[in-house]
Amino acid sequence: MDEHLLYYALAGFAAQLVDGALGMAYGVTASSLLIGLGLPPAVVSSTVHAAECFTTGASGISHHMFGNINKGLFFRLLLPGVIGAFLGAYILTQLPGDEIKPWIAGYLLLMGVILIVKSTKSFPPKSVTTHIRPLAFFGAFIDAIGGGGWGPIVGSTLMARGNPMRETVGSVNAVEFFVTLSASLGFLLGIGIGHWDVILSLAAGGVVAAPIGAWACKHIPQRPFLIVVGLVVIGLSIRTLVKTFA
Repeated sequence: MDEHLLYYALAGFAAQLVDGALGMAYGVTASSLLIGLGLPPAVVSSTVHAAECFTTGASGISHHMFGNINKGLFFRLLLPGVIGAFLGAYILTQLPGDEIKPWIAGYLLLMGVILIVKSTKSFPPKSVTTHIRPLAFFGAFIDAIGGGGWGPIVGSTLMARGNPMRETVGSVNAVEFFVTLSASLGFLLGIGIGHWDVILSLAAGGVVAAPIGAWACKHIPQRPFLIVVGLVVIGLSIRTLVKTFA
Protein backbone atom coordinates (compact mmCIF):
# COMPACT_ATOMS: atom_id res chain seq x y z
CA MET A 1 0.00 0.00 0.00
CA ASP A 2 1.27 3.50 -0.88
CA GLU A 3 2.53 5.22 2.28
CA HIS A 4 1.03 8.50 1.17
CA LEU A 5 -2.44 6.96 0.93
CA LEU A 6 -2.07 5.53 4.44
CA TYR A 7 -1.07 9.01 5.62
CA TYR A 8 -4.20 10.49 4.02
CA ALA A 9 -6.35 7.80 5.67
CA LEU A 10 -4.86 8.54 9.11
CA ALA A 11 -5.37 12.26 8.52
CA GLY A 12 -8.99 11.59 7.54
CA PHE A 13 -9.50 9.51 10.70
CA ALA A 14 -8.08 12.21 12.98
CA ALA A 15 -9.94 15.02 11.23
CA GLN A 16 -13.30 13.23 11.39
CA LEU A 17 -12.77 12.22 15.01
CA VAL A 18 -12.41 15.89 15.94
CA ASP A 19 -15.18 16.96 13.58
CA GLY A 20 -17.66 14.37 14.86
CA ALA A 21 -17.02 15.27 18.49
CA LEU A 22 -16.68 19.05 18.17
CA GLY A 23 -18.74 19.74 15.05
CA MET A 24 -15.83 21.33 13.19
CA ALA A 25 -12.30 21.11 11.80
CA TYR A 26 -12.45 18.28 9.21
CA GLY A 27 -12.33 20.62 6.24
CA VAL A 28 -9.73 22.91 7.78
CA THR A 29 -7.47 20.02 8.80
CA ALA A 30 -7.66 18.17 5.50
CA SER A 31 -7.36 21.39 3.47
CA SER A 32 -4.23 22.41 5.36
CA LEU A 33 -2.67 19.04 4.52
CA LEU A 34 -3.40 19.28 0.80
CA ILE A 35 -2.42 22.96 0.49
CA GLY A 36 0.87 22.04 2.14
CA LEU A 37 1.45 19.61 -0.73
CA GLY A 38 1.10 22.48 -3.21
CA LEU A 39 -2.36 21.85 -4.65
CA PRO A 40 -4.33 24.92 -5.83
CA PRO A 41 -7.16 26.16 -3.53
CA ALA A 42 -9.96 25.15 -5.91
CA VAL A 43 -8.52 21.63 -6.32
CA VAL A 44 -8.02 21.31 -2.56
CA SER A 45 -11.56 22.37 -1.75
CA SER A 46 -13.08 20.10 -4.39
CA THR A 47 -11.05 17.11 -3.14
CA VAL A 48 -11.91 17.70 0.51
CA HIS A 49 -15.61 18.18 -0.20
CA ALA A 50 -15.74 15.02 -2.30
CA ALA A 51 -14.19 13.05 0.59
CA GLU A 52 -16.61 14.67 3.03
CA CYS A 53 -19.57 13.34 1.06
CA PHE A 54 -18.60 9.94 2.50
CA THR A 55 -17.52 11.02 5.98
CA THR A 56 -20.39 13.40 6.68
CA GLY A 57 -22.90 10.77 5.56
CA ALA A 58 -21.46 8.32 8.08
CA SER A 59 -21.28 11.05 10.72
CA GLY A 60 -24.91 12.10 10.18
CA ILE A 61 -26.12 8.52 10.52
CA SER A 62 -24.04 8.08 13.68
CA HIS A 63 -25.41 11.24 15.28
CA HIS A 64 -28.94 10.13 14.43
CA MET A 65 -28.32 6.78 16.13
CA PHE A 66 -27.09 8.52 19.28
CA GLY A 67 -30.06 10.95 19.31
CA ASN A 68 -27.94 14.07 18.75
CA ILE A 69 -30.06 15.68 16.01
CA ASN A 70 -32.71 18.39 16.49
CA LYS A 71 -35.04 18.02 13.49
CA GLY A 72 -36.27 21.63 13.63
CA LEU A 73 -32.72 22.98 13.54
CA PHE A 74 -31.75 20.47 10.85
CA PHE A 75 -34.45 21.64 8.42
CA ARG A 76 -33.78 25.34 9.08
CA LEU A 77 -30.13 24.85 8.15
CA LEU A 78 -30.65 22.52 5.19
CA LEU A 79 -31.88 24.55 2.19
CA PRO A 80 -29.83 27.75 2.71
CA GLY A 81 -26.77 25.60 3.39
CA VAL A 82 -27.20 23.69 0.14
CA ILE A 83 -27.67 26.90 -1.88
CA GLY A 84 -24.71 28.66 -0.24
CA ALA A 85 -22.39 25.70 -0.80
CA PHE A 86 -23.22 25.39 -4.50
CA LEU A 87 -22.75 29.11 -5.16
CA GLY A 88 -19.52 29.26 -3.16
CA ALA A 89 -18.04 26.26 -4.96
CA TYR A 90 -18.91 27.55 -8.39
CA ILE A 91 -17.59 31.05 -7.65
CA LEU A 92 -14.30 29.61 -6.34
CA THR A 93 -13.73 27.92 -9.69
CA GLN A 94 -13.97 31.35 -11.31
CA LEU A 95 -12.31 33.65 -8.74
CA PRO A 96 -9.53 33.40 -6.08
CA GLY A 97 -10.95 32.82 -2.59
CA ASP A 98 -7.89 33.54 -0.41
CA GLU A 99 -8.62 37.25 0.07
CA ILE A 100 -11.66 36.61 2.26
CA LYS A 101 -9.93 34.22 4.67
CA PRO A 102 -8.54 36.88 7.10
CA TRP A 103 -12.01 38.35 7.62
CA ILE A 104 -13.48 34.95 8.40
CA ALA A 105 -10.58 34.18 10.73
CA GLY A 106 -11.26 37.37 12.68
CA TYR A 107 -14.92 36.47 13.04
CA LEU A 108 -14.10 32.96 14.21
CA LEU A 109 -11.55 34.28 16.70
CA LEU A 110 -14.32 36.34 18.32
CA MET A 111 -16.63 33.30 18.38
CA GLY A 112 -13.94 31.22 20.08
CA VAL A 113 -13.48 33.83 22.82
CA ILE A 114 -17.24 33.98 23.41
CA LEU A 115 -17.41 30.19 23.75
CA ILE A 116 -14.65 30.13 26.38
CA VAL A 117 -16.31 32.97 28.32
CA LYS A 118 -19.60 31.03 28.26
CA SER A 119 -17.85 27.94 29.62
CA THR A 120 -16.92 29.85 32.80
CA LYS A 121 -20.48 31.01 33.55
CA SER A 122 -23.88 29.41 33.93
CA PHE A 123 -26.15 30.07 30.95
CA PRO A 124 -29.44 28.18 30.71
CA PRO A 125 -29.60 26.34 27.35
CA LYS A 126 -32.00 27.86 24.86
CA SER A 127 -33.06 26.96 21.35
CA VAL A 128 -31.87 29.55 18.86
CA THR A 129 -34.63 30.34 16.37
CA THR A 130 -33.59 33.63 14.70
CA HIS A 131 -31.19 34.32 11.82
CA ILE A 132 -30.48 30.62 11.34
CA ARG A 133 -31.05 30.58 7.58
CA PRO A 134 -28.70 33.51 6.78
CA LEU A 135 -26.09 31.93 9.05
CA ALA A 136 -26.39 28.59 7.20
CA PHE A 137 -26.07 30.28 3.79
CA PHE A 138 -23.05 32.30 4.89
CA GLY A 139 -21.35 29.32 6.57
CA ALA A 140 -21.82 27.03 3.57
CA PHE A 141 -20.71 29.72 1.11
CA ILE A 142 -17.48 30.37 3.03
CA ASP A 143 -16.94 26.63 3.56
CA ALA A 144 -16.94 26.02 -0.19
CA ILE A 145 -14.65 28.98 -0.91
CA GLY A 146 -12.18 28.31 1.89
CA GLY A 147 -12.13 24.49 1.89
CA GLY A 148 -13.64 24.41 5.38
CA GLY A 149 -15.66 26.53 7.78
CA TRP A 150 -19.20 25.15 7.93
CA GLY A 151 -18.74 23.72 11.42
CA PRO A 152 -16.69 26.57 12.91
CA ILE A 153 -18.98 29.29 11.53
CA VAL A 154 -22.40 27.69 12.02
CA GLY A 155 -21.72 25.43 15.00
CA SER A 156 -19.67 27.88 17.06
CA THR A 157 -22.12 30.74 16.39
CA LEU A 158 -25.13 28.67 17.50
CA MET A 159 -23.34 27.49 20.65
CA ALA A 160 -22.09 31.00 21.40
CA ARG A 161 -25.72 32.16 21.25
CA GLY A 162 -26.71 29.52 23.78
CA ASN A 163 -27.98 26.62 21.70
CA PRO A 164 -27.43 23.24 23.45
CA MET A 165 -24.06 21.77 22.50
CA ARG A 166 -25.05 18.18 21.70
CA GLU A 167 -27.97 18.95 19.40
CA THR A 168 -25.98 21.73 17.70
CA VAL A 169 -23.05 19.46 16.88
CA GLY A 170 -25.32 16.61 15.77
CA SER A 171 -27.59 18.76 13.60
CA VAL A 172 -24.75 20.74 12.02
CA ASN A 173 -22.91 17.49 11.20
CA ALA A 174 -26.02 15.95 9.67
CA VAL A 175 -26.69 18.94 7.42
CA GLU A 176 -23.02 19.00 6.42
CA PHE A 177 -23.55 15.92 4.24
CA PHE A 178 -25.95 17.85 2.00
CA VAL A 179 -23.72 20.94 2.10
CA THR A 180 -20.68 18.99 0.90
CA LEU A 181 -22.73 17.17 -1.73
CA SER A 182 -23.94 20.50 -3.10
CA ALA A 183 -20.44 21.98 -3.06
CA SER A 184 -19.09 18.93 -4.89
CA LEU A 185 -21.72 19.42 -7.60
CA GLY A 186 -20.61 23.04 -7.97
CA PHE A 187 -16.98 21.96 -8.35
CA LEU A 188 -17.94 19.21 -10.78
CA LEU A 189 -19.65 21.72 -13.04
CA GLY A 190 -16.84 24.27 -12.66
CA ILE A 191 -13.55 22.32 -12.86
CA GLY A 192 -14.40 18.64 -12.47
CA ILE A 193 -13.16 16.43 -9.62
CA GLY A 194 -9.94 14.42 -9.67
CA HIS A 195 -7.39 12.95 -7.23
CA TRP A 196 -9.71 10.05 -6.42
CA ASP A 197 -6.97 8.12 -4.63
CA VAL A 198 -6.63 10.97 -2.12
CA ILE A 199 -10.42 11.36 -1.85
CA LEU A 200 -11.02 7.67 -1.09
CA SER A 201 -8.15 7.52 1.42
CA LEU A 202 -9.43 10.56 3.33
CA ALA A 203 -12.95 9.14 3.18
CA ALA A 204 -11.95 5.68 4.45
CA GLY A 205 -10.29 7.08 7.57
CA GLY A 206 -13.20 9.44 8.20
CA VAL A 207 -15.89 6.76 7.91
CA VAL A 208 -14.14 4.63 10.54
CA ALA A 209 -13.88 7.60 12.93
CA ALA A 210 -17.47 8.87 12.46
CA PRO A 211 -19.29 6.71 15.08
CA ILE A 212 -16.51 7.30 17.63
CA GLY A 213 -16.89 11.06 17.25
CA ALA A 214 -20.67 10.88 17.58
CA TRP A 215 -20.34 8.79 20.75
CA ALA A 216 -17.91 11.35 22.22
CA CYS A 217 -20.34 14.17 21.40
CA LYS A 218 -23.07 12.53 23.47
CA HIS A 219 -20.97 11.56 26.50
CA ILE A 220 -18.45 14.38 27.00
CA PRO A 221 -19.71 17.04 29.51
CA GLN A 222 -20.72 20.37 27.98
CA ARG A 223 -18.45 22.77 29.92
CA PRO A 224 -15.06 21.23 29.01
CA PHE A 225 -16.44 20.60 25.53
CA LEU A 226 -17.10 24.33 25.08
CA ILE A 227 -13.56 25.12 26.20
CA VAL A 228 -12.09 22.66 23.70
CA VAL A 229 -14.28 23.99 20.88
CA GLY A 230 -13.31 27.56 21.75
CA LEU A 231 -9.60 26.74 21.81
CA VAL A 232 -9.84 24.89 18.48
CA VAL A 233 -11.61 27.84 16.85
CA ILE A 234 -9.13 30.36 18.30
CA GLY A 235 -6.13 28.25 17.28
CA LEU A 236 -7.31 27.78 13.71
CA SER A 237 -8.17 31.48 13.40
CA ILE A 238 -4.80 32.66 14.70
CA ARG A 239 -3.03 30.22 12.38
CA THR A 240 -4.91 31.63 9.38
CA LEU A 241 -4.16 35.24 10.39
CA VAL A 242 -0.46 34.54 10.96
CA LYS A 243 -0.11 32.79 7.60
CA THR A 244 -1.89 35.67 5.88
CA PHE A 245 0.06 38.57 7.37
CA ALA A 246 3.45 36.93 8.07
